[in-house]
Amino acid sequence: MAPEISCNHPLPARVCLSMLSPLPASKWNYTTAAHLLNRAGFGGSPADIEKLTAMTPTEAVAYFVDYEKIPDTAPPPPDWAKPDPDRTEQYQKIQRMFKEDKDSAKTEAEKTAEAEKRRQMVQQIQRDQYKDLQEMRFDWLQRMATGPRPLQEKLTLFWHGHFATSAVKVKNPYFMWRQIDTFRQKGTGNWLDLLEAAATDPAMLIWLDQAQSRQAHPNENFARESMELFALGEGHYTEKDVTEAARAMTGWSLDRPSESYIYRPRIHDNGVKTVLGKTGNLDGHDVLEIIVAQPQAARFITGKLWKFFASDNPPDAELAEALADNFRSGGNNFAPFLRTLFSCEEFYAKEVMNNQIKSPVQWLISSVRLLQRDLPPSIVSTQMIKSLGQDLLLPPNVKGWDGGLSWITTNTLLARYNQAAILVMGEGNLGATGERRAGKVAERANEMARQLRPADVEKIISNEDRHDANTIIAKLEKRFIQGQLTEPHRQVLREYLEPRTDLNDQDIRHAIRLLMSTPEYQVT
Repeated sequence: MAPEISCNHPLPARVCLSMLSPLPASKWNYTTAAHLLNRAGFGGSPADIEKLTAMTPTEAVAYFVDYEKIPDTAPPPPDWAKPDPDRTEQYQKIQRMFKEDKDSAKTEAEKTAEAEKRRQMVQQIQRDQYKDLQEMRFDWLQRMATGPRPLQEKLTLFWHGHFATSAVKVKNPYFMWRQIDTFRQKGTGNWLDLLEAAATDPAMLIWLDQAQSRQAHPNENFARESMELFALGEGHYTEKDVTEAARAMTGWSLDRPSESYIYRPRIHDNGVKTVLGKTGNLDGHDVLEIIVAQPQAARFITGKLWKFFASDNPPDAELAEALADNFRSGGNNFAPFLRTLFSCEEFYAKEVMNNQIKSPVQWLISSVRLLQRDLPPSIVSTQMIKSLGQDLLLPPNVKGWDGGLSWITTNTLLARYNQAAILVMGEGNLGATGERRAGKVAERANEMARQLRPADVEKIISNEDRHDANTIIAKLEKRFIQGQLTEPHRQVLREYLEPRTDLNDQDIRHAIRLLMSTPEYQVT
């Protein structure tokens, strides 16, 4: 039965009702199940796909969307991932030292000694921050690769890119951990609840300077981005709306000692404001409520979810309205919307399947899952995705990663080929050939990458199946691309395999590396 859709837009009701129909059971097969696993999660082995194929489409979608029914087996948060008064006091002590040194009548020698002491304290803090952020990145990659809730982590990755916040400015690893955990816990909930949680999140308060906003000097950064980047898009608000919204959001601040959000009524602007046509003594919550109530808000966020999960190409006007209407009819809640998205025929259309460029994270996680091997060590894994163009917790700007074709450049494509050799054969270089990689971290990562064990290819092609090139190619296609290579690329594999008799593990690894270097493997 098609999901109920309220057609409160200019398109004819018959057009709206003809869209988002569930995929018929007759079209549920290995290929469509693989597509769901790739997009709602990070891919998997043929055995993983077969498990989904054995379910009904409704059951398979429920497995992803209803992840809260599955026990979370992730390890507990690290010790540093909690409010720490000592950490705050350490930061404040350094600030006091700067001020005291500036204002004091100390000798030049004493000032030099104090400056050296401050430098050492700052360096130690920076080392601790780097270590904690590195631990957090790898723990997150491990959740993606081995966790029982693939959609939860995939959706957390989406929200990280949507509310793009960088540790470069935030610095405090606890704040970054808390923000990612907020996305993890609220990712399928209500849009207004999530938007307000993101707005009052300590990392966001620092990232967009909301913690510094006060009645006398309202800061417009978050007010602007909440409309332009987070909820409405360009052209759907005015500069006056931004100015008035910034006034309404004054008072949202950060309590440093407790490392948490605090509302400070004394710095809130209690005057009358008008935002998007609504007038009153508005506060921040009122503004977000007004924003989410705009018809454009549903179109904007469902369009971004469509791009992330379905297609790099935006939905056409009819599909965009159908998606937005479905989201509104579900109370602006993401779980029912995602259930419809992953169930509808449009999600499994020919132009959608095998036509989305893998992000660096998707490329790495799906690769280790397909190869049925562990993630490389922490420093190697994080340097891999960094060299491919996606450094978790360090998005390039407030817009996040562009995605799509931007993932593919001459350097990053060559880096994918090199990293395929590392994962499959235990040899190669993390970056593109000729790339200058400065720093001890990159050098150490390359050194460790060269020490990786090759993939265990007996899990992929058994000895009994190694006597016929076409059989090997078909099995590799089924596992790695769930489709067929173009004939020229199949021929390359044939020309490599056919002259060889008694194929050994290394021969199979070379064949896998060749397949992972094809254009077909770069998309999902």
